[in-house]
Amino acid sequence: MTRIVFYAKPGCATNARQQRLLRAAGIDLEVRDLLGEPWNAERLLAFFADRPVSEWFNRAAPAVKAGAVVPEALDRVQALALLLATPLLIRRPLLQLGTKHLAGFDPLALNALLPEQHRLREQPAADSDSCAREVHGHSACRAAEEA
Repeated sequence: MTRIVFYAKPGCATNARQQRLLRAAGIDLEVRDLLGEPWNAERLLAFFADRPVSEWFNRAAPAVKAGAVVPEALDRVQALALLLATPLLIRRPLLQLGTKHLAGFDPLALNALLPEQHRLREQPAADSDSCAREVHGHSACRAAEEA
C-alpha cells in the first residue's frame, strides 16, 4: 500500500477534503501537524526543491493576504527564516512519499508519483490550496491562523 506523510493544518477543511480523496484512492496517510512539527532548514527545503520562493508561501495566510509578508520580495534565506519562525505561512499541505516531497496539493504532480492503482480519479477544485470555507469566514480556520 502506498503511504504518504501528510503535513496539515489542524482544523483546515481543505486539508481534510484532500485527505479524504487520498484515502478513497487507497492511500495510507500518516497525518502530522504542520504547525507543531519541529522543522529545520534542511527538512523544510526538501519540499520546495527548485520552486521559486513565492511558491513556498500559503497565500491564504493573514500576513500574506494583508501584505505584511510579500513572498516575491524575499530571498531564499529570508523566506526560510520566516517560514521556520511562523509555520502558518508554509504552503500546505506538505506531502512526503518516501524520498519524494511536494508542497501544495497538485493532483497531476501527485499522480505522477503514485502507482496506477492509487492515482486520484476525482480531481479537486482548481484552487485546492486555499481554505474551502474562507469565503464564509470559517471560524476554526480563522482562529488557527490567528493563533
